[in-house]
Amino acid sequence: MVEVFKTNVREQADATRLLEKLAEHLPYHKINFDLQDCDKVLRVEGDYFLPCRIIDLLQEEEYICIVLE
Repeated sequence: MVEVFKTNVREQADATRLLEKLAEHLPYHKINFDLQDCDKVLRVEGDYFLPCRIIDLLQEEEYICIVLE
């Protein structure tokens, strides 16, 4: 399963901190940001996860996170 999200994460330091938080909840998944993309893309790849949980985790840190169609 692969899901791509649009975010408003701008700084690499913030992305690194969020990746660490996400890795705690999704330890066996491949997770990365593309901050060069205009949508500041977050990509998550793994066997199973709930996109709404990822959205909630970023919103807890006061970031926007929307599934890209």
